[in-house]
Amino acid sequence: MRRINVDKLSSGVMLARTIYSSDGNILLNAGIKLKESYINKFKELGVTEIYIEDEISHDILVSDVIADETRFEARIAIKNAMDNLKYGNNFDVKPIRNVVGKIVDELLCVEDAIINLQDLKTSDNYTFYHSANVCVLSTITGVSLGFNKEKLKQLALGAILHDIGKVKIPNEVLNKPSKLTPEEYEIIKQHSRHGYEILKKSMELSTYASYIALTHHERYNGTGYPLGLKGDEIHEFSRIVAIADVYDAMTSDRVYKKRSNINDTVEYLVGMGHHQFDYEIVRNFIEHISIYPSGSCVSLNTGQIAIVVDVNKKYPNRPIIRIIKDEYGNDLKDMYEIDLTKYNTIIINDVIDDI
Repeated sequence: MRRINVDKLSSGVMLARTIYSSDGNILLNAGIKLKESYINKFKELGVTEIYIEDEISHDILVSDVIADETRFEARIAIKNAMDNLKYGNNFDVKPIRNVVGKIVDELLCVEDAIINLQDLKTSDNYTFYHSANVCVLSTITGVSLGFNKEKLKQLALGAILHDIGKVKIPNEVLNKPSKLTPEEYEIIKQHSRHGYEILKKSMELSTYASYIALTHHERYNGTGYPLGLKGDEIHEFSRIVAIADVYDAMTSDRVYKKRSNINDTVEYLVGMGHHQFDYEIVRNFIEHISIYPSGSCVSLNTGQIAIVVDVNKKYPNRPIIRIIKDEYGNDLKDMYEIDLTKYNTIIINDVIDDI
């Protein structure tokens, strides 16, 4: 299978991964051949990319680090919590605690977990997808840092609830499709304090959750908000969530900006190590990120076009690729695969939306 932008889709191609709504309902099952009406519906729902299967990608496997059902359950849990708060009700922590336990258990069963699948978010429900992703990314990082199971659960719980305060932000500001004014940005910044106030009232949550909500925008060099903390003044949980939060935000399409590719995002995080972020945590974080995920289309310095077949965990910049177009842009009848760890002169120039 391979990932493709919906704007590049044509009728007749086969859907490789089931498309779900933010509440976990199936929109379209894998194996169905796409019609023009389906493609238009994707665009209407804000789905920007899907996975398809065709002749050039039929045997490429793309798997998630946790079960699809668990990821969907996480989105539903955070959505229900935020909806309840939005309408003046108290939220039930139990569903969130249950799914956090599943996420921790599943990640502890995966040896040397690598994020190889790019989550296909819909722009209208970004916050729920983002919260689930930040939880998974933060938990993987906690595993790599040697946290025990109880500590992982505390981290994961705070991570999934880190943006809960956004329920108090007006939608016209939160979902504004253009650059925020300085006044609007100050309103957005208040979500961390709102989250703290919401979570500290719950008798079922430890202080870690409310602290993460309050301080996930603090920065290692003291330039963050709302308290201006720096270095070890910021709890390690918040230092982890800060990195996961920025990574997922930068690699997501939003109404006001196109996502950055993974390689550029990783370079940014590394460059900001010891400045905005804790470098040691960044180092652990990026060890579990596939810079060129399986199913991605890439351009090479040779002028050729390829699809990533598999990742090399020890050398993330040097995946196994399948050459599908020659240097003149012609489709190859006899495609072939190469392991870039064995071809030092061949370099990936960029990730491209489609071939």
